[in-house]
Amino acid sequence: MKDFLKFTLASLIGVILAGIVLTILGLITVVGMVASSDSETIVKDNSVFVLDLKGNLSERVQENPFQQIMGDGNGSYGLNDILSSIKKAKENDKIKGIYIQPSYLATSFASLEEIRNALQDFKESGKFIVAYADQYTQGMYYLASVADKVIINPQGNISWHGLASQPVFFKDLLDKLGIDVQVFKVGTYKSAVEPFIATEMSPANREQVTVFLNSIWNQFLDDVSVSRNISKDSLNAYADQCMDLCQAEEYIKCGLADSVLYKDEMIAYLKQLTGRKEDQSLNSLFLEDMINVKKNVPKDKSGNVVAVYYASGEILDAASSNSTEEVIDGQKMTRDLRRLRDDNNVKAVVLRVNSPGGSAYASEQIWREVVRLKEKKPVIVSMGDYAASGGYYISCAADSIFADPTTLTGSIGIFGMIPSGEKLFKDKLISREDFEKSEVALKQARVEVQTAKDALEIIKEGITKNSASLSSTLIRSTIDGLILDVPVKAGNSVIMSNTFNDGTTIATVANMNDLIFKGKIDETEVGRIHEGMPVKLTIGALQNLTFDAKLEYISPKGVEENGANQFEIKAAVSVPDSVQIRSGYSANAEIVLQRAQQTLAVPESVIEFSGDSTFVYVMTDSVPEQKFQRKPVTAGMSDGIKIEIKSGVTAKDKIRGAEKKDK
Repeated sequence: MKDFLKFTLASLIGVILAGIVLTILGLITVVGMVASSDSETIVKDNSVFVLDLKGNLSERVQENPFQQIMGDGNGSYGLNDILSSIKKAKENDKIKGIYIQPSYLATSFASLEEIRNALQDFKESGKFIVAYADQYTQGMYYLASVADKVIINPQGNISWHGLASQPVFFKDLLDKLGIDVQVFKVGTYKSAVEPFIATEMSPANREQVTVFLNSIWNQFLDDVSVSRNISKDSLNAYADQCMDLCQAEEYIKCGLADSVLYKDEMIAYLKQLTGRKEDQSLNSLFLEDMINVKKNVPKDKSGNVVAVYYASGEILDAASSNSTEEVIDGQKMTRDLRRLRDDNNVKAVVLRVNSPGGSAYASEQIWREVVRLKEKKPVIVSMGDYAASGGYYISCAADSIFADPTTLTGSIGIFGMIPSGEKLFKDKLISREDFEKSEVALKQARVEVQTAKDALEIIKEGITKNSASLSSTLIRSTIDGLILDVPVKAGNSVIMSNTFNDGTTIATVANMNDLIFKGKIDETEVGRIHEGMPVKLTIGALQNLTFDAKLEYISPKGVEENGANQFEIKAAVSVPDSVQIRSGYSANAEIVLQRAQQTLAVPESVIEFSGDSTFVYVMTDSVPEQKFQRKPVTAGMSDGIKIEIKSGVTAKDKIRGAEKKDK
């Protein structure tokens, strides 16, 4: 028993020490990576800025050190980083030019246009720009056409075919399936619902699509025509011929490219342009390097700040914590705009909008805050790729609006869609439950229309005719429990919940006899647990007490936090009547994954691993000198410090420790 307690205690201490060491090492690694990312890049003489474009482009990218640790290699660029890097390359005398390597960049036309304009400005410095690729997509060629020389691989090609839009319609499919779609729509050009209610484009939608495609294509033609000295008529003719699959020499003949080179020849050409010898390496700076190049302009310390606020993505009432996409959180944005309004150091606000729209309710709240912000300081809107529907709504209250020629804006109006399964129910293809759900959704949509009308009456009269009686309604809790919070006071206005609003919380009531522990577990361990396992809880506020719990829920989907996937778990807590636990306590959960009793354990350092076999060295003689014999053993589970020995030696055997070497 003494040996068991000794080994158990040693194992426990070993686990704790290992955890501390690993935590410290992890923190050192993260701090080091953050420090290195913030360190200034030293630019060498005769350098070239390599603009290697492949991956995804967003308005801006927030660096995550944990993603670097996990080796996330997906290319992701911030438009702000690219534009500022091009400007710094223009101002730095040690950088001789820009080498564009266009591959595939997931972005829209307006962002490409802004990068191209920045490159055009760079050329005013007199420095060179060259572009080289195996295959140029049409968008990447538009970007690369600004270069002094467009070079292509002998086996490469350039896509040049014009623009098109090909919507897909689902109405016939839905009819065959027996699904009827109820649509609520306001706005002649609000075409998002057409695929579900029509079999072809409406005249209004065809008109707007034709207009914006022609507008974008004409901008392409204008810019490429000037850069490549090719007439717009010729460029249109090349597009009609579809130049995508031509021989490389054809692109040179028609003026789309300047020369044909292999990659090694291209590198040699860059060395020639930067004054490097053939046996010398090319001094290359990539985007991640340029981000940390010091700006020539000193930082303004006057305290007069022009704030730039990025509003990118779909507009939501409130963003989900599980969302991985860039979205506009209506609640967060309204709070941020209020802070900007009250900040006396902020003299003006630039609102960078890149959004296809979204929630009508959230758009309204943001618009209201923009109006209030404009009352105290200038508000300027800069539109990116999109500023449509709700994206335009949140922009229209600004003092001035600026857009790129290829920015997609407009799409004024609202819509809602509710699928109806009445025919499927009558044909006995869906259950009554599913049919009733669709009916409830339809009724809810109609209620929301009435809610909007009620909201207008509240603004005009202070209360609606339909809900005047509710002003003295008695509200009862559906459960017996303890009142945790009463956030409203006498005289406060309250609203009922609907699909656009969670409503006003009048009181929070909890059943303290039915407590649930909520926690998270790492993906490395989640596969080793299952529902029904016993859990030991230690509550920080009650340090001397532990509580039994039973694991009841393991989330099927993980959420990335700090570079690691975490899975939510829930456990039902058993609390004695003599103990009072309060809601919101923090607690640690202990789940025993593997257990061994009365086992022989040795330091893992004494084990010799050879393939699938394990060995130790057992002392056979100590006089006149120590002698050891190599013996095979069967090893069991390990805690990282100690390892279980199932067979091969006994507790009486003396085992040679780890070999010590002079440093």
